[in-house]
Amino acid sequence: MTLHDSEFVDLATPSGPMRTHLFRPTAPGKYPGLLLYSEIFQVTGPIRRTAAFLAGHGFVVAVPEIYHEFEPAGTVLAYDQGGAERGNTLKTTKELAAYDADARAVLSHLAQHPQCSGKLGVMGICIGGHLAFRAAMNPAVLAGTCFYATDLHKHGLGKGMKDDSLDRVAEIKGELLMIWGRQDPHVPLEGRGKVHAALCAAGTNFTWHEFNGAHAFLRDEGYRYDPELAHLCLGLAVGLFRRKLGEGDLRAAGTAGAAETKH
Repeated sequence: MTLHDSEFVDLATPSGPMRTHLFRPTAPGKYPGLLLYSEIFQVTGPIRRTAAFLAGHGFVVAVPEIYHEFEPAGTVLAYDQGGAERGNTLKTTKELAAYDADARAVLSHLAQHPQCSGKLGVMGICIGGHLAFRAAMNPAVLAGTCFYATDLHKHGLGKGMKDDSLDRVAEIKGELLMIWGRQDPHVPLEGRGKVHAALCAAGTNFTWHEFNGAHAFLRDEGYRYDPELAHLCLGLAVGLFRRKLGEGDLRAAGTAGAAETKH
């Protein structure tokens, strides 16, 4: 499927305009909307390619710049020590409420987009996995995929590093797909156990996958990239979103109902 992949919009938020990149099919019609959260490096090449992958499977994808309050629009942090330090600093400089306001802004934009069906999902990677988890608390979100959601187990997101994400699990009404790498030092076994226990205690509808993979195994740059594992996991994500955000075979359902009426 061919794509529009160079569009962006500056969305109004309480903490200033937020550059948000859009990826969508060129074919006319209505498609479900996905909010895709990046790693701490913002909208890098790998993130753009992930967004294009999702859009190519029939979704309108919006990717916000998560540090829009602190960096000029269009800023991409490098995959190096300096970029990591800057991203990690901003992660705990930004107010938790600002992250949540950003999510609402993107979801509202997607819901009103002329090419969006109104069915909404979220996905995120690394810090983005945590942000997607929080975004899934919005009642309009029907499904969410979280790739190795960092700091979720230790309440480490936002200024003060005292987020309430695990305390609010019961607010997630859609279905979650939680994906982890066993060799990821940022989310050790004990941490994954805390997240799993919280989801179970809240009665969340979720699927849990742990793979032999390092942190950032999804990123198609660098030595930790695992192409086979990335292919498998992206397929799981697309499967979830198609199942939960699709319209279903409405024509077949209507036909079946009519036939039953005649008999």
